[in-house]
Amino acid sequence: PTHIDLIIFGSEGPRRQAFTSHDLLEAIHQLRVPVWVRIRGMADARGIQSLLDELGVPPTLAEPLLQPPQRPQVDCLDDVLMVVIHRLRFGAQATSLVSDQVGMMLMPGLLISVEESCQGEAFPDLTRWLISSNAAVEDRDLDDILHFLIDDLLDDLFPMLERISYSLDQLEEKVLGRPNPGQLARTFKFRGCLRTIRTQVWPLRHQIRMLVRERQPLLGPEATAGFQEMAELVELLHGNCELLRNQCDAISQAYAASVGNRMNQVMKTLTILTSIFAPLTLIAGIYGMNFEVMPELRLRYGYFVALGLMVVVAAGQTYWLWRRGWFEDWTQRR
Repeated sequence: PTHIDLIIFGSEGPRRQAFTSHDLLEAIHQLRVPVWVRIRGMADARGIQSLLDELGVPPTLAEPLLQPPQRPQVDCLDDVLMVVIHRLRFGAQATSLVSDQVGMMLMPGLLISVEESCQGEAFPDLTRWLISSNAAVEDRDLDDILHFLIDDLLDDLFPMLERISYSLDQLEEKVLGRPNPGQLARTFKFRGCLRTIRTQVWPLRHQIRMLVRERQPLLGPEATAGFQEMAELVELLHGNCELLRNQCDAISQAYAASVGNRMNQVMKTLTILTSIFAPLTLIAGIYGMNFEVMPELRLRYGYFVALGLMVVVAAGQTYWLWRRGWFEDWTQRR
């Protein structure tokens, strides 16, 4: 469902007010105060489109806000600045991601945010901070709030990357100890999550730097400096994603190496057993022949002599293989 509310930056400080009718916007326009229009939920697409038209949003920029999912982008048109980004969070497990599009638009005296999901409150931390503050209107520039909104969405990615990093470290330990196909499947799922995060971060690297270089008149000095720091933050996020993707590749290689070592250990064990029992099979085969003239067949203790010979041969060969290091298990943890 669609929920719309406003934060009005009046002379007495910011206050939140529910959106009841379009007449409220006309009254706000007459007061000439900055307004943050917050739209959550995309069920009433026609109502949102009508509201954006009334607010003077260009149709070319309104379309990406109303048709999720869109690629992350930063776009400018005359005195309108649009930013599309996604809020990412983990699903039931850390191997799956849930994405909600968040579109923001900055115009003279007006900030619009359109969130695909309506769960919870819109930017609760920033909202509580604004409502609890009674500073003057000029201290609440909308371009700074836009910077805070984007920064809040990007900051949520760092705990997610830390959780993925911790899970990959544990997974690597298990792969080196006791590899199984499920661990490799989890590695590829983590790699898919990192690919999704990288897809959300990569387009912003160039576009934010272009925005800063164009010196958009809607952005004041503080907001411009904030976007410059944001460009560095995006670079850091992209670098962390690349490092974790390399760790996923290392885990895949470690899995292949561990499986290969275990297979070599199995083949070595079978080779040891074969080499020990081959002489015993030879002795049993010789004395199992049905020739009439075999001197040992009439010995009183010939059976026990044959068994003793087998034990001596097996013990001697086992000792010889042990001295050469064949019984060492290279699949154990070190």
